[in-house]
Amino acid sequence: MFKFSIRPVDEASYARAWARLDRLTKPPRSLGRLEALAAQIAAIQGTDRPALGPGAVVVAAADHGVTAEGVSAYPAEVTHQMVQNFLAGGAAINQIAAAANARVYVLDVGVRGPEFPEAAGLIRARVRPGTGNIAREPAMTRDQAAAALEAGRAAGRRAVEAGATLLAAGDMGIGNTTAAAALTAALLGLPPEAVTGRGTGVDEAGYRRKLAAVGRALRRAENRLGRLVEADPLAVAAELGGLELLAAAGVLLAGAEAGVPVVTDGFPVTAGALLAVRLAPELRDYLFAGHRSVEPGHARQLEALDLFPVLDLGLRLGEGTGAVLAFPVLRAAAAVLAGMATFDEAGVSEG
Repeated sequence: MFKFSIRPVDEASYARAWARLDRLTKPPRSLGRLEALAAQIAAIQGTDRPALGPGAVVVAAADHGVTAEGVSAYPAEVTHQMVQNFLAGGAAINQIAAAANARVYVLDVGVRGPEFPEAAGLIRARVRPGTGNIAREPAMTRDQAAAALEAGRAAGRRAVEAGATLLAAGDMGIGNTTAAAALTAALLGLPPEAVTGRGTGVDEAGYRRKLAAVGRALRRAENRLGRLVEADPLAVAAELGGLELLAAAGVLLAGAEAGVPVVTDGFPVTAGALLAVRLAPELRDYLFAGHRSVEPGHARQLEALDLFPVLDLGLRLGEGTGAVLAFPVLRAAAAVLAGMATFDEAGVSEG
C-alpha cells in the first residue's frame, strides 16, 4: 500500500567523519557518544562538515477507547483539553521547543469532541474520534490505520518544507501507554509484563487493570491475525495501536524521506518508531533516541532498535519533550565535527 523513498545514508561520509573525529584537537574518542551522533548526522547529510538549524516537533493527538477499562489516572477528556493547551502555548513542549529553536505542530488525528478552532500550528486530519477499546475490539480498520500514518507523513513533510532540519514526533492521548504496550508486545513478541508500566501514574489496582487489558488485547488480536510478531505490521497496528502512534510513525518516515535526522520521544512515540522501521527498515539509520523514559517497555524498544538515548532524565511526560530537549545536543555534535580544528590545522602537538 505504501511506498517509502528513503535513500541509504552515505557510508563514505560516515567513514570520513570518524577519520576527522579522530584527528580533532582532543584525546581520541574523548567526547564519547557525542562523536557517534556526529558521525551519524554526517552520514545522513552526506558530508563530514554537517550542520543543523531549526527543528520541529509534530505532536500527534488522539483518544483511546481502552480508557473504559480504567487504565489511566486521568479522564479521557484531558486529551482534548491538553490539545487546547498546546495550541495556546501553555504546555511543557511549548516551552522546551522555544528554548530549543523548534516549531510545534499539533496534529489532531483522532481526538474526541468538537473541532478545534483555527490556530497557528494546528493540523486537522481526524481519521475517527478515538479508537475502539482494544481489550474488546479492534482499534480501527486497516484503512483507518493507513490514513493515520499518511496524516503523520503529510504533517512531517509540511514541517520540513517550512524549514525544519531536525524533526521529532510527540504524542498526546489519555490511555496511549496501554496501546503502546500492546503494540510493542506484539511487534517484539514479548509478554505484557515486560512492557507495561504505570503510564500517567496509576495506582496498583489501576496497573493490574492495565496489565489485564493489554493481555486481553493481545489474545484477541492473535485470534484474528495469528502469531503477531509474524503478522502484517499495519494490520497489527490496526488491531492494537493508537491513531497518534501511527501518525508518529508517519512523521518519522516523512523526515527520513526528506533526508533529515528524526528523533523519537518516549514510550508511545517509540512504539510508532518500531512500526515505522518494520514498514521501512531504511529508517533506522535516520533515527535518534531523544531520551529514555521510566516506562519499562521503553528500554526494550530502544534495545530492539539498537538506539542509545541522548538523555536520561527520568522523563515520562510525552508531548515530544524528551525528543526536543535532545535537539541542542545533536546540533552540538554536528558543530564539533564541522568546526573543531584538527591537530594539523591548529598546529597543536600530539601526545
